[in-house]
Amino acid sequence: MSADGFTRMSLYGINLDLFSSSPIVILKVEGENRYLPIWIGQPEARAILMKLQNTEFPRPLTHDLAANLITELGGTMERVTVTELKDSTFFATISIEIGGRIVEVDSRPSDAIALAVRSGAEIFASDEVIEEAAVVFEEGMEETSEEEVVEKFKEWMNRVSPEDFK
Repeated sequence: MSADGFTRMSLYGINLDLFSSSPIVILKVEGENRYLPIWIGQPEARAILMKLQNTEFPRPLTHDLAANLITELGGTMERVTVTELKDSTFFATISIEIGGRIVEVDSRPSDAIALAVRSGAEIFASDEVIEEAAVVFEEGMEETSEEEVVEKFKEWMNRVSPEDFK
């Protein structure tokens, strides 16, 4: 874990919960075989996937608009942080540097991640959230093919539900 209580994460992917048909964004603890699954809404999953796939639209969508507003007002998205897990709900903040000071804005993790992929902001999670909700795979995923990793997540998702994180 980290010294300051927060660990750098990377966006590993988005999958679908087979029971609820809800999308799950999967964050990976950098340098470890620990993954943080967060159930999100369909629109936010689409927003994240569209940006990851470099899909262009003639007009900005909601998350593009928010990222543009931050930039046009002189701000820079520094990081997003998954801060808490309470009653099966994840919480996050967006850290924006503007005018020499850092402003923390409350957010859903899905919206924060959608903005992070647009701005290049780093993604973090609190060590407490990781301890409570991360999934650990014994063997190294880096040596495992992407298809095998997806299969392992599908197997795991067949056994778990959002209520398991209460």
